[in-house]
Amino acid sequence: MVFGVSDGLVSNVSLIIGFAGSGVDAAVVRLAGLAGAIAGAASMAAGEWISISAQNELIERELAVERRELLNNTAAETAELAEMYEQQGVSPTNAAAAAADVMRRPEEALNVHARQELGIDPERLNSPVAAAFSSFCCFLVGALLPVIPWFISEGFAAGLASVLLGVIAAAIVGWLIGHFGERREWYTAARQVLLLLAACAATFVVGSLLGVTVN
Repeated sequence: MVFGVSDGLVSNVSLIIGFAGSGVDAAVVRLAGLAGAIAGAASMAAGEWISISAQNELIERELAVERRELLNNTAAETAELAEMYEQQGVSPTNAAAAAADVMRRPEEALNVHARQELGIDPERLNSPVAAAFSSFCCFLVGALLPVIPWFISEGFAAGLASVLLGVIAAAIVGWLIGHFGERREWYTAARQVLLLLAACAATFVVGSLLGVTVN
């Protein structure tokens, strides 16, 4: 959620400032901001859906392979599971007994092997629809914030308000990243703000140059 908001914020603030730098009317900036927000959110949702779907398909394939191995090479899979238990500190005798007990229940054996070998829980696969919806909403929240001033004002005042809103939101996002990652919050907040300002500066310069050329 944090990164979705961050993506929407940075991309759309810089887009809006780029259009503002070209000197177009406020109506054009509003249209660009709204179009950028919706297009970006849809693109991110589609990418997230494809990514999670492909990941789940790969996991299902690996589970199918593992299921065949459990059926056709039961002894080898039992020994492999016992060895994994031993690596976790279980005595050889207890490890062999635990592995044999697990292998007596095929579905439980598949779940255990998936967690131990693949590092996944087959019963807790991510939902592509949920991931896509979450990405869409989070991106949209971040992307719409800098558009708000252009419905109230225009010109330099609206552009400055967009940047200020972006800076405040970027600082909050950066602080959250640092907090959840157990890093220095002020550092991650400052880094996020600097990235936002750098993107705004770049698009403003490009907008100013291309605006003159187009005019």
